[in-house]
Amino acid sequence: MKKDGQCVLLVEDDPAILNGLLDVLVFNGFRPTGESDGTKGLSMGLENHYDLIVLDVMLPGMDGFSICRALREKKPEQAIVMLTAKGAEDDIVNGFHAGADDYISKPFSIRELMVRIEAVLRRTGHTTARSKITCKGILFDGEMLNATCQGKTESLTRKEMDIIAYLFHHKNRIVSKKELLTNVWHYADADIETRTVDIHILKLRKKITSLIGDLPFLETVRGEGYRLEPEE
Repeated sequence: MKKDGQCVLLVEDDPAILNGLLDVLVFNGFRPTGESDGTKGLSMGLENHYDLIVLDVMLPGMDGFSICRALREKKPEQAIVMLTAKGAEDDIVNGFHAGADDYISKPFSIRELMVRIEAVLRRTGHTTARSKITCKGILFDGEMLNATCQGKTESLTRKEMDIIAYLFHHKNRIVSKKELLTNVWHYADADIETRTVDIHILKLRKKITSLIGDLPFLETVRGEGYRLEPEE
């Protein structure tokens, strides 16, 4: 699918990967800009408009996690994808903690690259969960992006809020991982292999536990998906 010149900033210090990705993005109708230095990449991301920013983890000047955190602080709605090493679970988790929308593990196929990029861009412009939701004593605030309960507060990422909102609006049934990838991540191909949902659910469950302890809230139904525990 050809894009109407959506702007992408690619921050990657490996010349072969950088040039290869720039060619792929141009071929697919994007307007990409490449940068190999992390500090310069952050400046470009802050000073210019990009529909998407793709960040490598290891960069000269400033690492991808630090760039992601700085971008997320100044531009909360910026679409960001991290490039991680194959099997580097810590990099994936740290990327999500820093505020990345998704990740792509090297080496990757062109198909996987485009699926991830188009999914993140498809999310842009959608109405995300900005309302307030109260569930089992926890107030989830979509504007402030936090969850509060009995004086305790946990910050939320936009994606975590989107997950809660989707599960809340479908709380009377099990929601599959594929359904979340389609309706929360906006993947056109929800059959692609990814641990994105699992990692987000794990992080979200830890935050909820810090608020209400071990009280049941977010249930994993093995082989089926997820659902919110019913109200008592």
